[in-house]
Amino acid sequence: MIVGVMSIALISPLYALYKEAWQLQASDISFVYVIYMVGALCGLLFFGSLPDRVGFRPMMQCGVVLALLGTIISMIAWDMTTLSIGRFVVGLASSMLTTSATLGLAKVSPSGNMQRVAMMTGFLMAFGFGLGPLVGGIIGQWAPAPLVVTYIPTLVLGTLGLMALMRLKLPKGAMPTEIARLNWRDALPRLTWPQANASWAFVLTCCLPFLAFGGFGLYASMAPLFLDQLVPWHGPVVSGTAIALILFASAAVQVLAGRMPTHWCGTTGFISLALSNVFLVANLSSSSAILFGMGVLLTAIGHGACMLAGMSMVNRLATAGTRSGLLATYLVIGYIGSMMPMMGMGWIADHWSMDVAIRAFAAMVISVGVPAAILFYRHPRMRPLAA
Repeated sequence: MIVGVMSIALISPLYALYKEAWQLQASDISFVYVIYMVGALCGLLFFGSLPDRVGFRPMMQCGVVLALLGTIISMIAWDMTTLSIGRFVVGLASSMLTTSATLGLAKVSPSGNMQRVAMMTGFLMAFGFGLGPLVGGIIGQWAPAPLVVTYIPTLVLGTLGLMALMRLKLPKGAMPTEIARLNWRDALPRLTWPQANASWAFVLTCCLPFLAFGGFGLYASMAPLFLDQLVPWHGPVVSGTAIALILFASAAVQVLAGRMPTHWCGTTGFISLALSNVFLVANLSSSSAILFGMGVLLTAIGHGACMLAGMSMVNRLATAGTRSGLLATYLVIGYIGSMMPMMGMGWIADHWSMDVAIRAFAAMVISVGVPAAILFYRHPRMRPLAA
């Protein structure tokens, strides 16, 4: 799982280098980021249920192979089209790996504690996502031919992971005894909406990944293009470290806040994301490292708290027959929250300026986050007794 999600985020610190090397516009960078999200969305919609039918190891093997293929295409890319193809394949692989590895963790967990499995899944994903930009930033800053060399660690680790999966001896009962015959209906999207009495609670729950994915997407795609305005340091290692810190801190928040009441956790996430954008806008004119650090920290807290509260509420609102469908709906809305604002920011930056794009994004987060925080805190379904 770590190797798979690392391959996704490795490119984030390199966007400014691609922009300079290929004379790209801000909308081109946002498109490359969004095309990866489209691949991840397609993997979730069309292949998300296959691990239950064929077993998690075959799907993990397919995911690693696709991740290696997408990484190779990205490494040899010579223009926007080839890079976009590579990113789409990597996004497709990421969904296959995360869904199958999550099922694998549940299958091989000796305790059968699903809450522990969920926490471990979130931690491993955040750690892998953070490791990618950190490694990419360091190599991109100082290595020769960074647009090629940066991808080598993923290729090496992915090959080792594939070899390990092929040799792995699984405990009894971890794989299905009979593999059902697949047909085209198995690849149809399965999205679910809860019953009417839980509909509004689910709307508020889906606001959590919408803003969390969008907040992270801002740093993952656009940060290399505007960080020079915020801090006195420059280069891929600066944006890579910022992205890595957000995800490492997010993982820590999800572990430390594991016992926080859900209504407090979600409210904290919304408010933190809103405040982080206040600091971001304020720093456009001051270029303060302190304000930048506060914004990154609040983004990390908001991302971790939103993801923890969101997964808790999905499990609370779901029934045995709707759990996978609700989770898919929840994640689809999160991906939309990452894709649409980034496309909008790229278009605004091309036609006006990056400053205007950042201010528009911040206004959207604040105008959605603050009312959502109040409504989430006051909604009875978020409270322990109502649960």
